[in-house]
Amino acid sequence: MALTMRRLNRATLARQLLLSREPLPVPEAVRRVGALQAQEAASPYLALWNRLAGFDPADLDAAFAAREVVKATLMRITLHAVYADDYPALHNAMVPSLRGSRLYDRRYTGAGLTVADADALLPHLLGFAATPRAKAEMEELIRERLGIAQPRLWWALRTFAPLHHIPTGGPWSFGPRGSYAATRLPILPDESRQESVRRLVRRYLQAFGPASVLDVAQFSLLGRAVVREAVAGLDTLEGPGGAVLYDVPGGLLPGEEVEAPARLLPMWDSVLLAYSDRSRVIPPDLRRLVIRQNGDVLPTLLVDGYVAGVWRPVEGGIEATAFRPIGDRGWAELEMEARALVAFLWGRDPAVYRRYSHWWGKLPEGEVRVLGAGRSS
Repeated sequence: MALTMRRLNRATLARQLLLSREPLPVPEAVRRVGALQAQEAASPYLALWNRLAGFDPADLDAAFAAREVVKATLMRITLHAVYADDYPALHNAMVPSLRGSRLYDRRYTGAGLTVADADALLPHLLGFAATPRAKAEMEELIRERLGIAQPRLWWALRTFAPLHHIPTGGPWSFGPRGSYAATRLPILPDESRQESVRRLVRRYLQAFGPASVLDVAQFSLLGRAVVREAVAGLDTLEGPGGAVLYDVPGGLLPGEEVEAPARLLPMWDSVLLAYSDRSRVIPPDLRRLVIRQNGDVLPTLLVDGYVAGVWRPVEGGIEATAFRPIGDRGWAELEMEARALVAFLWGRDPAVYRRYSHWWGKLPEGEVRVLGAGRSS
C-alpha cells in the first residue's frame, strides 16, 4: 500500500519535533532534526522555539559558545547549525560540492586564481584560525602570503575549508561581522568520503524521511548518482504515484489521522527546503509566495501541518497573512502561538526579520490579522 502525501507530511512533522514540543537538551534536539538552516542568525533560535518545550535561547547561546552545536557552510552551500559530532562526516561528504562551487566559478577564475592557489594556502589559513579571526584578518593573511589582496580567495576558502562561525554577540549570538575558527573536530580523509555520504543520507532520512533520491539530492546538492549509491540496501517504501522512497529502520511514521498543531515557522525553516517535492509541506499554489525568486524563504504559518500563509512582527503583535482558509480553530491556535512568540522575542529582538519587510508589498491579498497583541508574561 502506497504512502499518501498526508502520511508523509505527518512523518516529517514527527521527525522534526513539530507534532509536539519535546523536553530535549539543545544539542540532542539539533541532532534529532538533522540540521537547522542558519544564514539568518535568528532562525535556529526560532526553529528550536517551535520544537522544544520550555526552550531557553540561552541554552543555544551556550551550545554555540561551547561548540556543541556548530555553524558552518554545508548542505546546499548554505550555513547550517548542526550537532558537533555530525560535522566531520557532513563536511567530508560535501567538500567536493563546496570546492566546485567556488574554485570553478568565473568570479574565482576570473581573478586569475587557480585550484592550486587555494590548496597551497589552506594549511596556513587553518593554522592561523586556530584562534577565532575576523574576515579582515583572514584577508590580510592572504595578502601577506600572496603579496596582493585577493578577496576571491577568501570567498572560496571560507566556503569549503573546515571553518566554524564563532559567536560574536548580539541578540542571536552572531552579528553582521563574522568571526571564524578552524574546526576542533576530526578532518576526515578523502578515502572515507563514501562512508561520509552514507552517514549524511542516513542522518537526512532519520530527520526527514521517508524520501526519494531526488529529495536527498535537493536537500544536499549531492549528485543523484552519488545519492543512489548511498541509499543502496536501505529500506524502500512506495510513495504517491509509485515513487520509490527510502528510509531507515524504525523511522517514525504516524498515521495521517494524527493532528498537527499550528506553528509559526522561522525564515528558511528546514522542513520547507528539504524535499524536491515540496508539496509535502507547502501547497503548490503557495510555493512561489513563501519561497521568493531570489531564494528568500519567508516566515510561515503552519496550520494542520501545511503552510497556510506568512507572518511578521508588527507594532502590537504578530501580523499573520493567510492565503487559504484557516477556520476558527486554526486562528485560535495561531493566536496562542503568537502570544508565546511575542514573549519569546521581547527579550531578544521584537522586530526580528525587519530587513525582509519589503516582501509584504509584493504579496497578494490574504486574510490579515494581528495576533498576540500585548506582551505575554
